[in-house]
Amino acid sequence: MLASYIQRVHHVAIICSDYAVSKAFYTDVIGCRVIAENYQPGRESYKLDLALPDGTQIELFHFASAPARPSYPEAQGLRHLALSVTNLEAARHALVDQGVSCEPIRLDPYTQKRFCFFADPDGLPLELYEASDAADPL
Repeated sequence: MLASYIQRVHHVAIICSDYAVSKAFYTDVIGCRVIAENYQPGRESYKLDLALPDGTQIELFHFASAPARPSYPEAQGLRHLALSVTNLEAARHALVDQGVSCEPIRLDPYTQKRFCFFADPDGLPLELYEASDAADPL
């Protein structure tokens, strides 16, 4: 079974509409570390490799002719990206302090964990999910 070989999520790929705005959001607001940044002139495309503190990576792409997301948030494809945090209130306040609009904190009725949603500059739904500790699988 494949699951026996999987260690963790390596990366999530995101296509943005405005490279400079999204780069600033993911580095300055979220706090991702830049691993590598590449531009392909023939494709007029950017690829920015970013790292979260646990090593999980975000690949941020920009293509000049990429279509917009068809609907929010129930379109087929990635529904949202959840970021595990140990202090939900502090993480939410850090976003709000930088001008990011966040939904109210809610309780997951199945896991009894607290969470809230916010969006990146393209409206991609992101979630802060409070785990008991950084290694908490739920």
